Amino acid sequence: CSKMNKDAQMRATINQKLIETGERERLKELLRAKLIECGWKDQLKAHCKDVIKEKGLEHVTVDDLVAEITPKGRALVPDSVKKELLQRIRTFLAQHASL
Repeated sequence: CSKMNKDAQMRATINQKLIETGERERLKELLRAKLIECGWKDQLKAHCKDVIKEKGLEHVTVDDLVAEITPKGRALVPDSVKKELLQRIRTFLAQHASL
């Protein structure tokens, strides 16, 4: 349990540093651009339309839609995008090793 607390504390510290330095916003922008570039956004939009068509507009809530598309959205993120983000985070951590 203390290892989990330590991990959570470390993640919180890293997240705070990402926010303070503005790196978190830069990473979000990079991710947004990469997902648009690779067609992810269009694929997800099409999937939303399919779900709405299948269930009927009046029977779908935003929560239903989010629950339905989240797993697919995560699965559709290309490995290359995940690797690039991970590399950027590693580089950031190396530059801020005092964390």
